Amino acid sequence: MKKIIFYSYLKCSTCGKALKWLNKKNLEYQLVDIVQEPPLIKYIDLALEIYSADIKRIFNIRGKAFKSINVDIDSLSRKEIIQLLLTDGKLIKRPFLVYDEKKVILGFNEIEYAKQFL
Repeated sequence: MKKIIFYSYLKCSTCGKALKWLNKKNLEYQLVDIVQEPPLIKYIDLALEIYSADIKRIFNIRGKAFKSINVDIDSLSRKEIIQLLLTDGKLIKRPFLVYDEKKVILGFNEIEYAKQFL
């Protein structure tokens, strides 16, 4: 059984859909409030590695928090991106799912979830 850590935000409808999917498939997971407890640095670093072709995918670019910071992400170093994401969990794309400590899935895509867990 893969170990799943599910970083979520209570008011996020996409997180709700992903949780329903995980529950329907009877998958066990550790639920973490992404605002109260942003992902560990090692998980953010892993997401940066996995999504290196499009760093903006790691950010919740539609959210108020992102729109209020007025930062050019492309001009930031990896360390600066990690520090920025750690300042506010609402900046991070969610849900932020970590499994087996070596894979991160951002957002919810039923096909991608099924590929990984079924």
